[in-house]
Amino acid sequence: MAVAESPLFEPIDIGTLTIAGRLIKTATAETRASHDGFVTPELLQFYIPMAKGGTPLIITGNIYVSRAGKSAPRQVGADDDDKIPGLRQLTDAVHAHGSRIFAQLNHCGRQVVPPFAGLQEAVSASAVKELVTGTLPRELSLLEIQRVIADYGAAAMRCKQAGFDGVQIHAANGYLMSQFLTPHTNRRTDRYGGTCDNRPNMLRDVVRDIRSRVGRDFPLIVKMNGSDKLPLRHGLSTDELVQVAQVLQEEGVDAVEISVGHYESGMPMVHGTFGRCLRNMVNGAMRYLPFIRRWGFRLSWPLLALLFDLLWPRHEGFNLRYAQAFKRRLSIPVICVGGFLTRAAMEAAILRGSCDIVSAGRAFIADPLLYRHLRLNEPGPRCVDCNACIGHLGAQPADCYHPAVRAQKDAMLARLN
Repeated sequence: MAVAESPLFEPIDIGTLTIAGRLIKTATAETRASHDGFVTPELLQFYIPMAKGGTPLIITGNIYVSRAGKSAPRQVGADDDDKIPGLRQLTDAVHAHGSRIFAQLNHCGRQVVPPFAGLQEAVSASAVKELVTGTLPRELSLLEIQRVIADYGAAAMRCKQAGFDGVQIHAANGYLMSQFLTPHTNRRTDRYGGTCDNRPNMLRDVVRDIRSRVGRDFPLIVKMNGSDKLPLRHGLSTDELVQVAQVLQEEGVDAVEISVGHYESGMPMVHGTFGRCLRNMVNGAMRYLPFIRRWGFRLSWPLLALLFDLLWPRHEGFNLRYAQAFKRRLSIPVICVGGFLTRAAMEAAILRGSCDIVSAGRAFIADPLLYRHLRLNEPGPRCVDCNACIGHLGAQPADCYHPAVRAQKDAMLARLN
């Protein structure tokens, strides 16, 4: 079948790496590793169909750089050399079908329910309580900050040794790197806090440490917010975040991916309907909340779902207004995530100059062959933005949990195998 011309299927460079198209798989937590962070056959089977579908670039779910940075059960780790052989199995499996794969490196900071992740405590830039979970983190000392920076560098080097094509630092959505950037969560008065010049130093030092280990020719990208979306708190504006991105570009970062929000923001990072999502959370991560919060959530989730449905209705490309601001002031590629489902919306985002690359998560969970189907104009399972998959993250393996869409997906994968 002839393939229609489209910017989606044109190659683009990310640093020294050329990828074959401009639709990529964004990071989504998998909950498919072993309990001690090793790659499993279950994890491989999540990504192999995406590679078979020709996805130009796959970004893994967040991989913890140290045990203290783990955010949920069954999360992949790159915290020790013993993880390298399993990670090599993952990269070999993806490369066998011609796709590229980046490892997303992360430390959860305060955005964790410690008993859920098997931790004794949470740490952050400052001791500021996380309002959704009630977690009160301990402020990191300067010595501990240096250890975290080294953890990122060591994890990146392990990922390079395991055959990844690049790494992504997760500095969005309120995780530790985002906590250092944001005034609300960073009340420090040393070189890692206080002024707008100091707060990016943690992320900048992580970039420098990684670069010193992996070299300039190994692609390094950063996921960051286009807006913190923290009403009544001191979050970062789009303009302030663009300034951070300019610093990262000067440090040799090869691309940025634009998302939005913290846990405390609610659900601006996913749009759609939220009944299935919040109901699944009740029986998942929220079981580990402190007693009052746990029962408050059990009683209030139906009302919250109605509110969230109104606040964040289904909408493709909901982060494009932020991505445009980065695109105007950066020379490196700008990737935009945000509810993309259809070829028309993806093509429009690129043709209008809002971004260089679009990324999708839930659309690939529903249809791992999404890239092939869009390229060939073939039908496939279509995500309906029910967000049931989001509600299960950390408690059940990443998958589509909408019955009708899941049935279509399972039938498609049975034919593929």
